[in-house]
Amino acid sequence: MRELIRTNDPVLLSFAESLMKEVGIHHMIADQATSIIEGSLGMLPRRFLVEEDRADEARAILRDAGLEAELRDEV
Repeated sequence: MRELIRTNDPVLLSFAESLMKEVGIHHMIADQATSIIEGSLGMLPRRFLVEEDRADEARAILRDAGLEAELRDEV
């Protein structure tokens, strides 16, 4: 899995999820359980991950949707 976005914004994560579902790219949001530990304050960012072999495609989709500023640097 490759991290494309790291954010505290649940709306952004939901939007990114819906874009990936539309094209069938497997994805997951990591670190959601930390909200329980931190008391649901939303201080710790969540990581939006996509399958490694479709990461470039997912990045292009997110960029086309206007989320370029949210994307993590490519490694």
